[in-house]
Amino acid sequence: MISSINDELDTIKAKFGVDFKESGVSQGKVDVKACHRSSGGNVAMESHAVRALLHLYQRFTTTPMSFTQHRGASGFSGSPKNLRDDFWTEGASSGPVLNGQSKYSNDNTEAPTAGGASGEDKNEDTCPICMDTFTNKKQLKCKHEFCEECLQQAEKSIGPICPVCKDIFGTMEGDQPDGRMSWMTSSFSLPGFSKCGTIEITYSIPSGRQTKNHPKPGQPYHGITRTAYLPDNREGREVLRLLEKAFDQKLVFTVGMSRTSGLDNQVTWNDIHHKTSTSGGPQRFGYPDPDYLKRVKEELKHKITLADS
Repeated sequence: MISSINDELDTIKAKFGVDFKESGVSQGKVDVKACHRSSGGNVAMESHAVRALLHLYQRFTTTPMSFTQHRGASGFSGSPKNLRDDFWTEGASSGPVLNGQSKYSNDNTEAPTAGGASGEDKNEDTCPICMDTFTNKKQLKCKHEFCEECLQQAEKSIGPICPVCKDIFGTMEGDQPDGRMSWMTSSFSLPGFSKCGTIEITYSIPSGRQTKNHPKPGQPYHGITRTAYLPDNREGREVLRLLEKAFDQKLVFTVGMSRTSGLDNQVTWNDIHHKTSTSGGPQRFGYPDPDYLKRVKEELKHKITLADS
């Protein structure tokens, strides 16, 4: 398994032209940053590399072997919790701070449904994480079952997401400070969307003091105002609706060090990509970018509570 992971890690480095640097190693946790191998490299590749590394980590931590050998370990510092550089790719950084509010039940004898865990499974009395007999069995709404401790460790690593089917069983809530999101429309057309107008989103996060959920509780943080753009068509309005929900769940911004200025205690983008320019293409975080709306919808649908969206 370790050899396979190293091979995938080398593939990520080669694909995005980055190296990963570790810092702040303590108590079995580590902060990881992606750095482009050449000067003047595309910062977007660093963001994508961190995302690929996070996905690799999530796959590893939810395999039976990883939990058997490292039961209770949490890997990255907070897993995605402290993967928090201000990666300026389309207004996004590395990873979100999650405060999963669990919504799993106690030992539930209700018959499983299609798409969930099969009641006729030969391993119905075995936890799929530790591969041992259940201890204080918990069942999610998707009908998959786990030991209570195993599920808690998985939730710390990947958030309130079923380790088997990836169904969201709770609310992902970030550490975004209080602020305001507003939007307006104009007749101006974005490159690549000549048949519709533009949605202009304004985010305003005032300065304040960090809470217990932030890196330096009690210290001040500096607020920001940011603007992002969407085409005013059906798909653009769908993304706007999802962004509003993400903002309500405090997932759009976080507090940390700004990658652009190097200053600490700043409100920075989290890992939901935004187009902060109307032109210039992906290299300048603008349009045209034909696949942007599809990409950001996938990002959002993996983070927000879809039941109410």
